[in-house]
Amino acid sequence: MVDAHAMTQDERRLWLIRALKEERAEYARLEIPAREADQRDLLRALFNVRPPEPVSDEFLAVQDVYLQQRNAERGSVTLGALAPVGTDGIDVDLYLWRGDITCLATDAIVNAANSQMLGCFVPGHHCIDNAIHTFAGVQLRLACNDLMESQGHEEGTGLAKLTPAFNLPSRYVVHTVGPIIMGRLTPREELLLRSCYRSCLEAADAAGCESIAFCCISTGVFRFPNERAAELAVREVRSYKVETGSALKVVFNVFLAKDEAVYQRLLGL
Repeated sequence: MVDAHAMTQDERRLWLIRALKEERAEYARLEIPAREADQRDLLRALFNVRPPEPVSDEFLAVQDVYLQQRNAERGSVTLGALAPVGTDGIDVDLYLWRGDITCLATDAIVNAANSQMLGCFVPGHHCIDNAIHTFAGVQLRLACNDLMESQGHEEGTGLAKLTPAFNLPSRYVVHTVGPIIMGRLTPREELLLRSCYRSCLEAADAAGCESIAFCCISTGVFRFPNERAAELAVREVRSYKVETGSALKVVFNVFLAKDEAVYQRLLGL
């Protein structure tokens, strides 16, 4: 068994690429590029398309050291580095942060999943589902697959399931399937989005989390209007905390400037 800690990061990356190539005969002629950035892209793509099949302890040992160093290089943000949006007892447990959710070291982060709950299989796709599975490692897809096989059917909209976060700086990932908007927004779809937020909060509280970071659920390829989604998110989080007395600290994580502006207005910033 190789000593992952004795390898350089370049050696780990090449080792992982070769190991993933060997899993599939159709990858035999796949050339490994010379540039580091291109190798990273290839490794991410191979992670993305890998089905939830058993993997060796040796592979996990190399992958985990590689990803932990990659994530350390990318940097992490703790809750202590953020300022609450409220004062004088109002919204003191709410935070707004713009950046990559995979860099947040909250107890839990929320993944906008699809009904398969297995992560994004599109190589290098720039969705949150892809990023979370990429930087968590292949164990996350395996854990999700175990949940889905036990359940025996696709995940319903508005529900939530919790898994370990593996190599991410957070402890857990809470996976939720948001509503897909096909035409005009309806009250039922708004109710389902509210359910996503409440289900995630309940899952985090049940796991003993002290903090959770929400992405902008359903506002990407699922086409939920950004501003209305933010209004429902803030309302549901506030309502949940009042109704339950939850001490959860909640981060509204945004990636786009337009979403940040909406949340700043809603939170009075």
